[in-house]
Amino acid sequence: MSSDQKLSLDADYARAIAPYASYVPPVPTDAESLRKQNDFMINTVMSLFPCPARSRVAETELSYKSADGTELKLHRFDPPASSSTPAPAGRPCVLYLHGGGFVSGSVTSFRKDIIRYAAETRLTFYALAYRLSPEAPFPKPLEDAYAALEFLRDNAQEQNIDPKRIGVMGISAGGGLAAGLALEARDKKFVPAIKKLVLIYPMLDDRTRIGEDHPLNEYLTWTNKKNEIGWQAYLGGAGARTVSSPDASVYAAPARAEDLSGLPPTYLDVGGLDLFKDEVNAFGAKLLAGKVDVEFHLYPGVPHAWEWLSHECPVTQKAVNNRVFALRSL
Repeated sequence: MSSDQKLSLDADYARAIAPYASYVPPVPTDAESLRKQNDFMINTVMSLFPCPARSRVAETELSYKSADGTELKLHRFDPPASSSTPAPAGRPCVLYLHGGGFVSGSVTSFRKDIIRYAAETRLTFYALAYRLSPEAPFPKPLEDAYAALEFLRDNAQEQNIDPKRIGVMGISAGGGLAAGLALEARDKKFVPAIKKLVLIYPMLDDRTRIGEDHPLNEYLTWTNKKNEIGWQAYLGGAGARTVSSPDASVYAAPARAEDLSGLPPTYLDVGGLDLFKDEVNAFGAKLLAGKVDVEFHLYPGVPHAWEWLSHECPVTQKAVNNRVFALRSL
């Protein structure tokens, strides 16, 4: 996108956020300040998020261990349809990875989002409380996700799920984790293979940044500075780079992978005013080059995570419907 390109907000979205337009968050200086800001924003917008299905979706908590022995929690969300007579081969399910820039977010803060998709897809969701950076940098969060995938496969009969129909859905940084998980599962020849990958404005490329005079800066909800802090926190561990490979691991920053062949059928979406727009578009092109089935949606006039404050906007309803349709293909 050229720096002189004219940009503007989607008209319906602009009206929806008008009551909040005067709020300008402080510029974060480190991972701690970014975490506090993110958690405040996420919790605030989620408090405004309608969740009529909340009383109809049952939540239970499961425990499992990551590769290093750390005990972690998987939250299972069951819509009413999944509590009926068990299917002979089990039911499809979704492993959900929340957002938060690798430094923040939780299953609790994203609970309403998970409930919405569980209710609308009639699928069982497993939401992972993966460890956050910088306390647990790469590869710890990815190890948590891989261990969760193994748990679902190894306990499929007990959980009444079909291990051949496990999808992975990731939001923002969770989308980057999901893509990294799919690459690792491919390379380790995980069986059965992940059935579907659903990446919602995923955080894929540690190299992404735009110039200070770029017109997109006016609309960014996830800025250069936030992106830099999030990636520094995530890549701060010894496992992110090696002497022989000084660039970030492709499992940490999936946009660095040149060969995406063999990945599951993938759904991608991103807003036209999102810092991640170009990296998501490029990732979709690489998937196509690798002969992977791809569904890609670019929504003009909306920034990163736009839907949290625009529940009734046509662009939000269209995006949610497209995501639900993609998940139902499991």
